[in-house]
Amino acid sequence: MTELEEFDFASDPAGAAQKPMRGRRGIYLLPSIFTVGNLLCGYYAIWTTFKGTMPDMDNAAKAIGLAIVFDILDGFIARITHTGSELGKQFDSLADIISFGIAPTILAFAWGVNGLLVASDPRAMQVYRLGWLVGFAYLLCCAWRLARFNIQGMAPERSRYFVGLPTPAAAGMIAAMVHAVQYPIDDWWVSLLWLGLVLTLGVLMASTVRYVGFKEIQWQRRHPSWAFILIGFLIAAIVLYSEVVLLAVAGIYVLSGMMSRLVRLMRHRFASHPTNVNI
Repeated sequence: MTELEEFDFASDPAGAAQKPMRGRRGIYLLPSIFTVGNLLCGYYAIWTTFKGTMPDMDNAAKAIGLAIVFDILDGFIARITHTGSELGKQFDSLADIISFGIAPTILAFAWGVNGLLVASDPRAMQVYRLGWLVGFAYLLCCAWRLARFNIQGMAPERSRYFVGLPTPAAAGMIAAMVHAVQYPIDDWWVSLLWLGLVLTLGVLMASTVRYVGFKEIQWQRRHPSWAFILIGFLIAAIVLYSEVVLLAVAGIYVLSGMMSRLVRLMRHRFASHPTNVNI
């Protein structure tokens, strides 16, 4: 930029806002490698779900879980190495819409609704049609959640909280359920409950319910030895009892935001309407 251009921008801020900014060419390779891994897992999950067998759908659920690990790592690496960029941020969001939007939507439908096609009950066909609508609602909320995060970021309270359920957590809940149950749904009323859960996850993504972000953990600093023991125990439990442990972890995290919101509402209500005690 020349000195004349700098002077024009300083004297005319509106013109500066309208001036298209030139993006830097290139992207940081280290965090982007993990983003590519995230995207690849999402693509694999979609591809293997179409095969239709329960082992393939279980593999799709595992691929979504692996995509969550890659998504955590790319952000972690970008922060500790100071290699974050606007291009990398947009690339990550596009990968997320595949791995945590489209892939879990297809998996949720194939596992929880598609089995109703063989049923002769007309109620089953109504639930089957409803599955398409709920799946699109989930995908729409996921895209909205990612777009809002790109603009607003995290909650202003020292960036400790996500606004709305994070998309990896919503996808992780779907993947954990498929991995834990191990057989597809073939009853229309169970499928209806399943669609209720998927819709709830979508609403939570688009909501303003706060969820802990864990981004303030200083991994390079010393921590109590019990934290290391706890992490090691959790990893071992996942390896040995992945079906139960992953479902419990996903469910607790999803419920944590709603419970925290309920506690804050109750405190606000009691603070605004204190109980009069006559002595």
